[in-house]
Amino acid sequence: MLYEAVLQNKPMTPELLPAISAFAEVARYGSFTKAAAQLGVSPSALSQTVRTLERRIGVRLLDRTTRRVGVTELGQHFLAEVAPALAQLGTAVEALNEKRDAPTGVLRLNVSSIAAHQLLVPHLADFAVHYPDVVLELICDNRMLDLVEGGFDAGIRLGESLARDVVALPLGGQLQMACFAAPRYLQERKPPRKPEDLRDHQCMAMRQTTGALYRWEFMRDRQIFEWAVHGNLIANDNHVLINAVRAGAGIGFGFLIEVQDDFERGTLVPLLKPWWATFPGFFLYYPSRAQMPRKLRAFIDFFQPRLRAAA
Repeated sequence: MLYEAVLQNKPMTPELLPAISAFAEVARYGSFTKAAAQLGVSPSALSQTVRTLERRIGVRLLDRTTRRVGVTELGQHFLAEVAPALAQLGTAVEALNEKRDAPTGVLRLNVSSIAAHQLLVPHLADFAVHYPDVVLELICDNRMLDLVEGGFDAGIRLGESLARDVVALPLGGQLQMACFAAPRYLQERKPPRKPEDLRDHQCMAMRQTTGALYRWEFMRDRQIFEWAVHGNLIANDNHVLINAVRAGAGIGFGFLIEVQDDFERGTLVPLLKPWWATFPGFFLYYPSRAQMPRKLRAFIDFFQPRLRAAA
């Protein structure tokens, strides 16, 4: 490796392990401040730890500016070599925790925003009561992130977006899409009777993580078809768009579970119901069946029956 020549005659010793782990955390977060908060130390102390490591091994691992922290080329090679060992140590520590009677530790989940709001939030208080020693860390990001690379125990996504090489468990049931508008918007406009009528309306457009605009999905003769919409508002957060629809800005589109209460209260009016499509719901997914952490098993056993009953 590139750094091996630099490290000649400088053998790694056990006392460097905390500093190497500290460097890995800074590289992971790209910030001394964020990494220090995660480690429970001050940014200045963390910076000094990494500088001591750099002096000890004779390699500059990080590029530091007033605005950002980056990993040097040698630092990237070094990180690639030590990351498996650090992960193995983490697994060993976790294995000790698994021998306790109750699940414990930090459970890091990568979830979409809607999954967090609709599936998890209503049950988080009860989960904390049942498993007080489990810290649930939710990273709400609509992008599909690599679980292993991101240090996640599992993720929650729609079934249609999952890779084939992951283990997936259903959470809840199928999801139905819905089209809707506020009574205020419909007061002076003719409601659409078929998807083609949407050409004459302001439709709230969703910007996907790919950069493309989401094409609304309808069903005709049991076949899904897509419909491109246009309007004067685009956002990458469907909560923003639904709130704009509630205010009368135009016609919206989303999961029925997001607006069911609005239909019952009359704050939103369902549109184009004969064309609403149904899709597989959310799934919890994780990389391997081997050695499932007790904390993840506790999460599954707690949430799966509750969400199935709710569905």
